[in-house]
Amino acid sequence: MVELTLPKNSTVGKGRHHPAPAGTKTVKRFRIYRWNPEGTGNPVWDTYDVDADAMGPMVLDALIHIKNDIDATLTFRRSCREGVCGSCAMNIGGRNTLACTHGWEEVPGKEVVISPLPHLPVIKDLVPDMALFYAQYASIEPWLHTTTPEPEREWRQSEEDRAKLDGLYECILCACCTTSCPSYWWNGEKYLGPATLLQARRWLVDSRDEATGERLDALEDPFKLYRCHTIMNCAQVCPKGLNPAKAIGEIKAMLVERVV
Repeated sequence: MVELTLPKNSTVGKGRHHPAPAGTKTVKRFRIYRWNPEGTGNPVWDTYDVDADAMGPMVLDALIHIKNDIDATLTFRRSCREGVCGSCAMNIGGRNTLACTHGWEEVPGKEVVISPLPHLPVIKDLVPDMALFYAQYASIEPWLHTTTPEPEREWRQSEEDRAKLDGLYECILCACCTTSCPSYWWNGEKYLGPATLLQARRWLVDSRDEATGERLDALEDPFKLYRCHTIMNCAQVCPKGLNPAKAIGEIKAMLVERVV
């Protein structure tokens, strides 16, 4: 059997333990990934025993409580708190999801383990570097491409054509799907990933767009599109209930149809 050993600077050690306040009746334990780029040590798991009655029901509520009342050095992203912006995407209990819509009581086991989105460089603690992800999104040029003169008021679209965008436009670019995809883990610099390809499909089926051929040409590549092996992790973790794998399959079908 092959034995794999991580480099010494990749191992995660045991960090600090923050006990619950004296007299706490209901304790919930959170184990959180911590790494400070200004330090010299390896990442660690800090443990926080939190008064369950002092925080709200969502994981984000717990993180805000920990930062405000226990450890002000904890770093994470958050914004809308309504599952709209995607800022608080992280790995919770082994699953990529949004901290603002995932209840800490939903996590099985005695403790809630929280780490940054996997297979992205970590800036600090729970904050991953999304630069490559956003660059790949920008590469598909996610805006209307038209050659006809711009209308005086607006580009019109039938209800039927508008319905074709359902299941695509709702993506909030949280990267939960992309960072759960094994194909992206191994080919992240070449494979565009589920989120970007879902967005590519959104512009390919938009009846107002006039660059379908050019968009398909840009995607017809052994790595950009065809690294998808329909593992379906993306659909399982999407907090909006979307199916990037289906969208990717539909792009592949469009490429076949134009050849036939």
